Amino acid sequence: MRNPGSKLGRPIVGLAAVLLAGSAFASPASAAPTGPAADPSFAPSALATTLDTRLGASAAGSYVDSAGKLVVNVTDAATAKSVSAAGATPRYVTHSGAAMAAADSTLKAELKTPGTSFGLDPVSNKIVVTADETVTGAKLAAVKAIVAKLGDKATLESVPGKLQPTISGGDAIYSGTGRCSLGFNVRSGSTNYFLTAGHCTRGSSSWNNGSATLGTTAGSSFPGNDYGIVRYTNTTITKTGGVGSQDITSAGTPAVGATVYRRGSTTGTHSGRVTALNTTVNYPQGSVSGMIRTTVCAQPGDSGGPLYAGTTALGLTSGGSGNCSSGGTTYFQPVTEALNAYGVSVF
Repeated sequence: MRNPGSKLGRPIVGLAAVLLAGSAFASPASAAPTGPAADPSFAPSALATTLDTRLGASAAGSYVDSAGKLVVNVTDAATAKSVSAAGATPRYVTHSGAAMAAADSTLKAELKTPGTSFGLDPVSNKIVVTADETVTGAKLAAVKAIVAKLGDKATLESVPGKLQPTISGGDAIYSGTGRCSLGFNVRSGSTNYFLTAGHCTRGSSSWNNGSATLGTTAGSSFPGNDYGIVRYTNTTITKTGGVGSQDITSAGTPAVGATVYRRGSTTGTHSGRVTALNTTVNYPQGSVSGMIRTTVCAQPGDSGGPLYAGTTALGLTSGGSGNCSSGGTTYFQPVTEALNAYGVSVF
């Protein structure tokens, strides 16, 4: 189980994170958040979330195929029938959901090497373990040995660059420890906040946009999670509920294979696809679990920024490897977890 974030009004502070990030400002008037299905383009992802909850270990992951259809991995006829009845396509695979969960548990217990990550790839029906360019020699040999014990349930891939927390998002935000990106404007009742990465809020108390004070850190969780929340103290700042010109009205979880977008103060807006959910990332500062893995690029300064699809908020930029010139892998903290932890909602 992941560690919960701090309660609002009780900031957790510590050593400054290696990198920071920024985001888009959110509008005083707000409509009540709607469910993910309100955005038609998000329908396959919403169905994936529903079936994942309903089927549990009876299914072995799901993904959206090139035709936009949700595919669910199964190993028995009864589950296949349930999948078809729900409007998705069943696909028979070798490894069951229970087998994949057991393999993931083994890796959580044994693989702590900084520069590595792992998560289920439903397309290949394997746990994909990645190692960045800092994992060499004896460390790489140890990682290979752990992966080998899982047989054909896991595979090891090398990725370029160094896996590290990244700072950025939408509009730039600054603290005494550096620059990050604002993720999403949120609120609880009449009180306004914004979400960003936990490695940004860790050790930072006051925030500004480069010219005006914005607010103070009200909660922070990193490692374990990577989310933080800042309470607005400046009432003159106009807060809109969007990311740039894109309105955000709900929050949800994307399906593997879904197209997603990220906005950051360093690199602007980029798109890519979701390649895994519930991924564990081993940063130098510690492990973060439950992450969304994507092919979207990001660079320092993009941490904390928003991941979204249409009008649906999905995640907060955490970190990754590579860059926006040669490409890379970026991980995102699911935004629904942060919303639940702090009792706030997008608008």
